[in-house]
Amino acid sequence: MQDRLLSAADTALRTLFATPHAAHPSPATGIPEAQLSAEEKKLSASYMRVNHVGEVCAQALYTAQAMVTRDEQLREHLLEAAQEEMDHLAWTHQRLQDLGERPSILNPLWFAGAFLIGTVAAKVSDRASLGFVEETENQVSLHLQSHLELLPAHDAPSRAVVSQMKADEERHAAAAVDAGALPVPLPARMLMKIASKVMTVTAHRI
Repeated sequence: MQDRLLSAADTALRTLFATPHAAHPSPATGIPEAQLSAEEKKLSASYMRVNHVGEVCAQALYTAQAMVTRDEQLREHLLEAAQEEMDHLAWTHQRLQDLGERPSILNPLWFAGAFLIGTVAAKVSDRASLGFVEETENQVSLHLQSHLELLPAHDAPSRAVVSQMKADEERHAAAAVDAGALPVPLPARMLMKIASKVMTVTAHRI
């Protein structure tokens, strides 16, 4: 368990304070930057900051669940998903830099909250933990779809990143179902939506 705690601490430090590195090229690679107005650039950056926060939370969630589970196969599955989410973290971080903006200054708070939720879900049971993954990924996918509708139409690099992220999140949700996820009870789903709303509204600005 000590090794897992140290691994989780290392992930937290790398997620919050190091420049993330992707295993796969960003979908934005090779796509020319559009001539965005100052208002459009600020809008794109706001949505990419929200998406970056989501990926910070994904690292916390998967790391906590991998730390708690006693099922080695599930642990490997969670760590693999976390690595894929690290690509998203790096892609959104790069887009923020390209747009001249910074990540949310509240990222440590978002990470801590998601880590706590992931730990609690994992302690209930592995299937409950997977159910939380499924519901989280489904909600993230809906957010990403709304971002595709709201991003400037000619910001092709940002749209490419969001489109690929959406496809990956839907795949992660399907994988959780295949692994035996239990549906999240309605009250918990509603609380998750409220928490997500608070996070996205705040991260849009801060």
